[in-house]
Amino acid sequence: MEEIYELIEDRIRATGYDGEEVDGFSIYDEISDEIEGKEEGSYIFMSKKTNDVYYEYKIDVYEEAFNLSYIDIHTVDRVYHVDFDAE
Repeated sequence: MEEIYELIEDRIRATGYDGEEVDGFSIYDEISDEIEGKEEGSYIFMSKKTNDVYYEYKIDVYEEAFNLSYIDIHTVDRVYHVDFDAE
C-alpha cells in the first residue's frame, strides 16, 4: 500500500503544487471512506482542505475495487490536475 500512497504524493508534486503537505495515505483513506457503501459507477467528490483550497476527485467504483481517475487541486490562483489514468 505504501507504493500507492507514494504514487499519489509524487504525482501531485509533479504538477508543481507546493501548497499544504500532501499525504497519500490521508487521500486514499478519505476516498475509501467516501465510497463505502456506494453503488458501482463514477463519482466526483469534493473535499475542502482550507478556506482557499479544495480537492476534486473523480472515482470509478467497482464491486470489489475502485479507480482514482484524477485529482484536481483548486487553489485561489490555479487548478493543479493529476491524471492517474494517463501513462
